[in-house]
Amino acid sequence: RKIDVSAYAGTEQSMVMYFALTDRFLDGNKGNTKKTDDKEIDDRANFMGGDLAGLTQKIKDGYLSNLGINTIWISPVAQNPEKGYVEFPEPHRKFSSYHGYWPISGTRIDPRFGTPAEFTELVKLAHQKGIKVLLDFVSNHVHEDHPLYKQHKEWTTSVNLKDGRKNIRLWDEERITTWFDTFLPDLDYSKPEVVQAMADTAAWWIKTYDLDGFRHDATKHVPENFWRALTQKLRKDFPEKKLFQIGETFGSRELIATYVNQGEQDAQFDFNTYFDARSFFATENESSARIKNSLQETFAWYGSHHLMGNISGNHDLPRFISYASGALSFKDDDKKAAWDRKIEVKDTLGYYRLMQLHAFNFTIPGIPVLYYGDEIGMPGANDPDNRRMMRFDSLNTQEKRVMRSVSELSQLRAKTPALLGGETLMLNTPEPTELCYARQLGDDIVVIAFNKKSSFQSVQMALPDAWKNLKAESLIQGKAMVVDGKLVSGIQACGFDIIRLVK
Repeated sequence: RKIDVSAYAGTEQSMVMYFALTDRFLDGNKGNTKKTDDKEIDDRANFMGGDLAGLTQKIKDGYLSNLGINTIWISPVAQNPEKGYVEFPEPHRKFSSYHGYWPISGTRIDPRFGTPAEFTELVKLAHQKGIKVLLDFVSNHVHEDHPLYKQHKEWTTSVNLKDGRKNIRLWDEERITTWFDTFLPDLDYSKPEVVQAMADTAAWWIKTYDLDGFRHDATKHVPENFWRALTQKLRKDFPEKKLFQIGETFGSRELIATYVNQGEQDAQFDFNTYFDARSFFATENESSARIKNSLQETFAWYGSHHLMGNISGNHDLPRFISYASGALSFKDDDKKAAWDRKIEVKDTLGYYRLMQLHAFNFTIPGIPVLYYGDEIGMPGANDPDNRRMMRFDSLNTQEKRVMRSVSELSQLRAKTPALLGGETLMLNTPEPTELCYARQLGDDIVVIAFNKKSSFQSVQMALPDAWKNLKAESLIQGKAMVVDGKLVSGIQACGFDIIRLVK
């Protein structure tokens, strides 16, 4: 049966998400640029000037639309403190609040990011362009200068444990009560008044700025009673809106899956699949067994038609291309490297491996999520090196190639029913390092094949009996055919092919 791809237009399955770290994207209004005046703060950990006006400018000039982006996730824009703070763990570096995750107000926009009028304009223009806007919402904690904490210190958990230790960054041991730092009180959601206050704040942002949903920070550190209460309130207050909520949880699939249901969040980021994909695509010789198993685990926990976020990276992880180009090793201390080394693209094959990761994210079930800069292959170790200022000009040939590939993948996905809603079938190949799989929806059959070798390879894929008499149309490499019941594609070094099978 034929599937009309227009049925997916505007649906969650058709989302292509872009994560813009507001301060590091584009300085569109020089008048609000203001560094934290503190010589102890390294420039890499200070404000760089990116703002709402910069985001609006790139929406207006079609930058995001040209990439096929139809959903943008914006880092928190609520008011943050003016001064810097020393983080609890050694070596006790000092940071500004450029990232937006230290709120001192529930509803006031930080002037360094812009004004309410500028945020309103951004959302309005995005909607005119067919782009949904998700706001990063911080519910786990507030900053010590937040009026909620100043007026209700009893609304937070204790920073002191009974054994004398500080309850700070005990991510798993004290998952629900741990503080992120000495100046970031953890909210106590066992108190109904805390649940109501924070749910009301979240709803205020939706109502005031006509937002389309949230990215939820630190989901696993907030108890489920809040997520249920928030979702219930949003559905009650905005019955006409199809709001989308996606959360951040580092942990097992079993833990992550507890938050993905009708009563809580629509999705989470699939970090587990990303870590396995990173290991597979960033190296030449790893077998495909691990990533195949990872996909099956994801299907088992979230379903074969899930809405999980397939990330290219994020602001808490080293840039993928740093591993893929050999600038970083998986044995390196990536946090130390962020401060002590100059991380650049060491080998241009890294760009091709990055394009493979993008092709993977755009062709498996779920929502592709681009971390700003990954559309051109920006390098970097961990925070803050992975949060460099975005570059739009003077791109080299390889960077332009990556951007073009992302745009082509977005367009292909948008017009291919099997990639939006098809079942997934793993295909066997003679080489253990090759990865091949198919997506099928009705009579639309698409095969995706990856060659990880640093040389041209003829990749051969075993086909199910029902497909052995079909013809092959390569949508990427241009050369593919079915020979003796096997699909054969000539794929360039560190390349991929997407092939449609037709009668």
